[in-house]
Amino acid sequence: MELVTRPAAERDIDAVLAFWGKAAEGKSITDDPAGVARLIARDPEALILAERDGELVGTVIAGFDGWRCSAYRLAVHPDHRRQGIAGRLLEAAERRFRELGGRRVDAMVLEVNERAQRAWEASGYYREDHWRRWVKSL
Repeated sequence: MELVTRPAAERDIDAVLAFWGKAAEGKSITDDPAGVARLIARDPEALILAERDGELVGTVIAGFDGWRCSAYRLAVHPDHRRQGIAGRLLEAAERRFRELGGRRVDAMVLEVNERAQRAWEASGYYREDHWRRWVKSL
């Protein structure tokens, strides 16, 4: 049961959205077919999937705007947690960032999601308490 990581394709959109409904905490305004399609069209390598025997078991979005590396939607299916999948996804994201010239990764992690915070910390990330996220829906 080898774990394979690969970029998402347009054919994966419905499966990714269904997967996030089971595996991801919270919902984003962009969690819809048009939002994911826009991501894939703009940056075809950004949405990284982890599959085991053809089954989607994890995701991460590794976005790079030329200035900052941003990681979003790190999610692992509940039945496949604690098997190193999050770490493998982050390795794939970090490899992508290094290839693009990135120098630091910013990750958005829900404040109440302690399990996710432990996963990020296990991969060498640390919390910066002096920053806060500001948002405005368009």
